[in-house]
Parts: sequence; structure tokens; C-alpha cells
Amino acid sequence: MPRHAAPAADVIAAARAGERGALEELSSRTLPLVYSVAARAHPYRDDVDDIVQETMMRILRGIGGLQRPEAFRSWVITITVNEVRDHIRRRGRRETTGAAFDAAEHRPDPAADFAEGVILDLRLSGQREETVRATRWLDEDDRELLSLWWLETAGRIARAELASALDMTGHQAAVRVQRMKERLHTSRVIVRALAARPACGELTRLTLDWNGTPSGLWRKRLGRHVRQCPQCVRHEEGMLAPEGLLAPLALLPLPAALLAWRPWLSTGTHTAVADHAGTAATSGGGGSATAGTAGTSLTAKAVVAASALLAVGGALVYAGPWSSPSARPATAPTASGPASAPSPAASASSSRPAPVQGSAVSRPSPRSLPGPQYGSVVDTVDSAPPPDRPPAALPHRPQTTVTMTGLKRHLDGYQLVHRGDTVVLCGKGYFTVHWDVMYGLRPGLLTMPSWTGLRGRLFHVASGGGHRMDDRQPGATADGTWMGNRQQGLITLPPGAQQMWQNEYYYLDGSVTLHLNETQADYNLDVLPSSWQETADDIATPPALHSADRERYGLVRDTGRDDAPVPQYTTRSTPIDAGTVPQRSVVS
Repeated sequence: MPRHAAPAADVIAAARAGERGALEELSSRTLPLVYSVAARAHPYRDDVDDIVQETMMRILRGIGGLQRPEAFRSWVITITVNEVRDHIRRRGRRETTGAAFDAAEHRPDPAADFAEGVILDLRLSGQREETVRATRWLDEDDRELLSLWWLETAGRIARAELASALDMTGHQAAVRVQRMKERLHTSRVIVRALAARPACGELTRLTLDWNGTPSGLWRKRLGRHVRQCPQCVRHEEGMLAPEGLLAPLALLPLPAALLAWRPWLSTGTHTAVADHAGTAATSGGGGSATAGTAGTSLTAKAVVAASALLAVGGALVYAGPWSSPSARPATAPTASGPASAPSPAASASSSRPAPVQGSAVSRPSPRSLPGPQYGSVVDTVDSAPPPDRPPAALPHRPQTTVTMTGLKRHLDGYQLVHRGDTVVLCGKGYFTVHWDVMYGLRPGLLTMPSWTGLRGRLFHVASGGGHRMDDRQPGATADGTWMGNRQQGLITLPPGAQQMWQNEYYYLDGSVTLHLNETQADYNLDVLPSSWQETADDIATPPALHSADRERYGLVRDTGRDDAPVPQYTTRSTPIDAGTVPQRSVVS
């Protein structure tokens, strides 16, 4: 018997009669299951909230015609799966015409949203993390099956309910599950092989034409290699069974915004349900009703406050942004508000419209304002100085200690590797961000990192490391820079983004969070403690003849005053979902 039982028969009976309390309980117990099935089965995360809402509306509108209460959960799962399929078909039709089709090649991997979101929300690591990442390589049908099998392994649903939702016999379902697990295993080996260092040379050659988007086609191509390659096949060693890895993740964290905006429980819903009671129709749920159109129209969608953490039906609920901006009601509270700052001039402007991702935000010039203004030169894009021009003197700012908190330790600091990785910095002093762009692994458009929740002051004081990332690499072909080449792939920056140097130096007096917003292009950031002396020494080291990496002097950006440059994409607002930080700067 699954541990997550369906609502009791008397609750279902009361809900069929339209009783408000019963509808509340039925919704609370059903919502986590619906959300978990939809989120894993649907490849586009931005559609999931819409799917969940429509599914819940269909469930509550059709509950009056449910003939067999014991078939309730099978009926719910069937409706959810059908709603996912309908959304995929509708979206597929929309994206095969016009500009949407032309832009499809350049769209970030939609399936990454689910995997990266779960890893971020649940702070996964090790084999559990790699297994979730491997789900990105599965086909649509396998992802749908995995959604249900995931719940079965945790005892949330029974095999009969899984088979019923997919319109299969128990034997057919068992065969399908076994084949899906084999493809998941191959995907896990591919994830390990692509992340291995040193990389397999043949695997690198095979992926030169790969755009970085996991897919079933590339799973087959790379799967043949990893099964035959003596170096890659060793990645199978020590793999744990997926059942034990996935079972604890059966019910996904449920966005509180999904509860905060609940049209299926607005005033009048219970009347519509009661009016619909007794209107039976057939469906795949075994004598249950399909979701018809309610005879009474629902009232306007109500928006109510929801706490940041709330136990609902055994699922963890967290405050998350509404993923469908076009559907957000005008009266809904914003997902993130401005953080308090030490000075009035540094308050956030959350009411401003956010620019599109990757765009620069123009700031007033220092001359237009009385006295030096903090943040007045943010988002200024510059060109490279002559390689042999020594830097100006680096102003000396007071320094004590900058402490760091993150997930992956690296040397004396932390390394940001995956989308959603963050490091929190606090204190007064200097630190370094070292760039490592992985153009040979996954080229494409680079989504710039961003800084959020700034309290105090943050300055971009210098650039060094011996080269800008768009400098020509010694020994490379004519078009080869530190951002890539035609043979191995190129990494490009969005319009308005400032070209980074190998080492970027910053001065902090307060606290801030740095986010890695990796989507298409692969890159890593090493965030390390520094000092005024270490920064000055690096940027003052001259370019060396026949050097593999020191091609120019560094650059001083610091003026020593508050009008010194602030890093691009800095905001005093703290986002709820760190994996969806917009590329904008709002600091004054």
C-alpha cells in the first residue's frame, strides 16, 4: 500500500457535494502529487505551473462525477499525464511556425530547468545529483514514465496506478520501466564521462559538433562510445541503484506561489463542484469522471499570502517566483523585494521594469549628479588597453577579512561550477574571481554571473591575470582566443556584457552573493581571497615573451572614491530562486 494515501472516501464524498473544507483537504493532499508528476514529465519548466492549475481545475470540476472513490488517485494521475501531453502537443505546434521556429536553435535547453532546479532547491550532491542531471538525456516518453516510476520507488503510488495512467497492463509497464532504467543508466555514465578530468580525447572529438543540449539522439551517439571505450566504461564502477537515490526525492518542493494563487479554491468553486456532482463520464481512471466544464463560472483568481515554509500533504513548500509572468495577476506580491541597505542612496528600485536578459542598464553619469554617486558607472563596457601600458597606481582601501560561504571548496575559497551555484561573501577587503571558460566542452552564448542582495559597497577595482579572455592565445590559430576557436567551439557574450579578464579583482565592504547563471556555454568561477598587495603585484607584472598566459599588463579600475566601478549585474534585491537571476543592475 503506498505510503501517501489518497484522501479518505468520506472526504471525497464531501468534495463531490461541494463542501469547502473537503475541497481544501482534497486539494492540499493532491497538489504535491500533481506538481511532482507534471514537473518531471514536462520538459519546459515555465509551463508547469499552468499545467498544475489546469489539472487541479479539471479534477475539482470533475470530482462530482467520480463514481469510485478508490480510483481517485489513478484518476488524478491520468488527468495530469494527459494534461502534460496536451501542453507538449500545443507548444510543439506553436514552435513549428514563424520566429519561434527560427529561434529554437538558440533557446537554452528547456529540460535543464527541471534538473538544475531540483539540484538547486534540494542542494543535491554526489550520485543523487548526477542521477537528476542524467534525466535531461531521456526522451519525452521516458521522462513521463520516470515521473511515475520515481513516485512508485518511494511508495507514493502503486504499480497498478502507474500502468493505469499510461494505459498499459502490468507486464507492459514492467518492460517499459526496465528499458527506461537502462537508458537512465547510460545517461548517468555519459554525465560522468563528460565531467571527468582529464577528459577522454575521443569523447571530446565526438562532441565538437554538439551544442551542449542533452537529447535522446546524443545519448545514443555518446552511449555507444562510453560502452566501448576502456577509459569511459570505468565510470560505471561504484554506481548505486537509482531506486535508493531517487526515492527520497519523490515529492518535489512546491512553490508557495502556486498555493498563494489558487483559483481552484476561490469563492464559488464549491458551488460549481456541487452543480457538477452526478454528471458522470467515462475516463481511463476506471469508472471515474473526466473533467468537464463547470456549469457555474469561477470568480476572479484570488491572491492570498502564503508562508515561506509550510507543510502540505507531506511536501516541503518553499517561496518561489511565479513562473508564468504573462499570467501573474496585477495585485500579486512581487517575488523578491529590496533588501535594506546602510545608506538611503543605496535602496533598491524594485518597481523599475527589468531589462531583458543580457542587456546593459544605463546609469546617470557622475557629472549629472551632485558629488560622487555610488554605482554611477555600473555596466560601462570598455575596450582593452595596449598590452604594454603599465597600470595606474591601485588605491589602497582599508581591509580586514572577507569570509566566504559556498558548496564546493577550492584552495582557500570556493568554486562555482553549475547553474545556481553561489558563494556568499562578507567583510571588508579584496577578493578575486578567476575565470575558466569551457569552450571545448560546451560552447555557445554565455550568461553572465550576477551579484545580488548587496548590503554595503562593492567595487570592481582591477583586472589582471595576464590577459583578457578575448586576447589571442599564444600558439593558437588566427581566430583562437581564450574564448575558443572554430575547431573546438566559441563562447560569445550577450550584448552589453563587459569582456572579462583571467582574474577580476573586487573590494567589498558589507555582504553580497555571487551567482553562476550557466545556461548554454559552460564556465567555472574560482572565488578566492586576495589583498591589496596581491592585486597590485598581479596587475603590475609585465607581459612576458613566449609566455603561455601573460600577454599584457593588468588594468586599474578603482578611483579610490565611491564613483569607482561597480560590477555588472549587481542588485540589492535578493531573488528567491537563485537559478533565475535576471541580468540587470540596480544598486542606487
